[in-house]
Amino acid sequence: MRTRAPALHRTGPSGWGLALLIALPTVAAAWLTLSGMAELLPTPLWWQALLATDNADPRQLLFRHAELPRLAIAILAGGALGLSGALLQQVLRNPLAEPTTVGTFAGASLALTVATLYAPWLLVHGREAVALAGGGLTTLAVLALAIGRGFSPVTIIIGGLVVSLTCSSASALLMAMNREYSEELFIWQTGSLVQNGDRVALGLVPWLAGGIVAAAALIRPLGLLDLSDEGAASLGTRPAMIRLAGLAVAVALAGAVVAAVGVISFVGLAAPALVRLAGARSLPARLVWAALFGAALLWFTDRLVRILPLPSEIPAGTASVLLGAPLLLLLLGRLRAGPVRGGTMPVPMRTGPRPPLILLAVILALAVAAALFFGRGAAGWHWVPPADLAEFLALRAPRVAVALSAGVMLGVAGTLMQRMTGNPMAAPEVMGVSAGASLGVLALFFLTTGIDRSGLLAAAVLGALATLAAITAVGHRHDFAPERLLLAGVALATTGSAVQAVALASGDPRLDFLLGWLSGSTWRSTGADALAAGATAVLVLALAPLTARWLEILPLGDAASRSLGLGLAFVRGALLLLTALPTAVATLVIGPLSFVGLVAPHLAAMLGFRRALPQLAAAAALGGLTLVAADWLGRTLIFPWQVPAGLLAAFVGGPYFMVLMLGKGRAA
Repeated sequence: MRTRAPALHRTGPSGWGLALLIALPTVAAAWLTLSGMAELLPTPLWWQALLATDNADPRQLLFRHAELPRLAIAILAGGALGLSGALLQQVLRNPLAEPTTVGTFAGASLALTVATLYAPWLLVHGREAVALAGGGLTTLAVLALAIGRGFSPVTIIIGGLVVSLTCSSASALLMAMNREYSEELFIWQTGSLVQNGDRVALGLVPWLAGGIVAAAALIRPLGLLDLSDEGAASLGTRPAMIRLAGLAVAVALAGAVVAAVGVISFVGLAAPALVRLAGARSLPARLVWAALFGAALLWFTDRLVRILPLPSEIPAGTASVLLGAPLLLLLLGRLRAGPVRGGTMPVPMRTGPRPPLILLAVILALAVAAALFFGRGAAGWHWVPPADLAEFLALRAPRVAVALSAGVMLGVAGTLMQRMTGNPMAAPEVMGVSAGASLGVLALFFLTTGIDRSGLLAAAVLGALATLAAITAVGHRHDFAPERLLLAGVALATTGSAVQAVALASGDPRLDFLLGWLSGSTWRSTGADALAAGATAVLVLALAPLTARWLEILPLGDAASRSLGLGLAFVRGALLLLTALPTAVATLVIGPLSFVGLVAPHLAAMLGFRRALPQLAAAAALGGLTLVAADWLGRTLIFPWQVPAGLLAAFVGGPYFMVLMLGKGRAA
């Protein structure tokens, strides 16, 4: 049976909307390009500079070996990312899919980090091979996680996010431990189009050409993925192989771009999403228009940042996010939405047994006790002596309480998000509240010379509230449709990541503090933090069970939910507020975490807790256990130095989650 219409589509005619979407940035970029080149070099000398460059004239050298290659690489990279994103969204049946989804960017970043720090000889002949190898290996890891379930879209999405978070955490951990050698990597992660010759642009041409040819050959098979897997198989096709082929083309395009210019992570999401919103309904139209708009978006973005009156040029990867995210939010406010295809969670059939819940509670209590009373000091591993108990508790209790409360809150918030939206990619950080708090802190970082505790908390609160207001404004006209909320949240979250990248590449002496907070650190936790986090966690645990009936019904779909008497606007608005509150508080006290809220609900489901109420309880316990254990390990593993709990939660929890996925895949 054919699925419903694509996840997001426009209500008006498609031609004018698409033409306007492409024409505006293209015309603006062309005008800025011609004006800039004319200012650099008089127009009559352009032809000479192109064919017979006068090496004695620095203007001609810049025109031929910097300006023209930069123009070419912007168009090529943008087109490749737009095409890659469109392929991924079709293959994975999810409007949130992009190259990050399958781990390509994170793997390339980790490979370059390792090579730069420990094997610089690998970079002698360029970083392309290292980046492609890293991105390819992580993508293979994602496919290995999904093979047991026939490369199903949901499995690939979840596996890709877990692999990406694990690699990103490992990369951040290595950079934090080698701060003096990591500045170039910070800059690379922001995506730079600065060129010095034709080599990079010419190297990207065959990759894009091959991707276009392969995508054209796959149009008909990929179109069959609009059917269910059973329907496509009944026509004599193999959906898993079609999905694998489309995934290979998308990954190759993204890997080539990340090797050439660094991480430019928003174009692959924004280009296909925006052309879909503008009315590109068929797969061929989406592929063509996404590639064209990706090229236009990155080209215009690159030209725009060069005329802004700033002390230094904003990298193209960051600027594309800052420009594309508001555009996506504006269009979301005007367009109606449909369901996320292939992203719904399975309807739970039975509750998990009570003994495992009790067992989880016991394990959590033991972990809290160990974190408080057992550790590592100058004399080695030891239990806290009774005589020193008061002194140690004064130092450790706030940290443990903050970690426990934040983990519990994020576990509950993640469960609420995933059941409310029916999308396994949903998480508190994806909703954008965590990113909003981060943006508030980063704004304070850029606008002031000193950061104190009260200023940090005020900035984070204002950022979180502003983000919640923006998401509410986008969603309220359409009953808080899940895909609208997710796309708005991703736009805001990606904006926060881009601004973070600029801050980390700035060389500011306050980076040590910022790195600690962004990594999810409990080092500076106070009694007031513990009290605020604990009170919020208790409040959320008291309110969440009241939503159990809603959470059981919402995964059935909008029509079934309405027929059972749910007012979708009220229900989703209430759940959104209940998710935003613990997320904002957790971000305030420990920093933006990118793993616990996503993975805790899945871990609970994998352990057998599938009904709403047991899953909420299990996810809360698993979230608290994850962060308490991560904080204890970060405090003891490399004593007397410490590792932020947020990094360890992803670095340790990610592989464990992968093992569970592999076990479930074999069982299936």
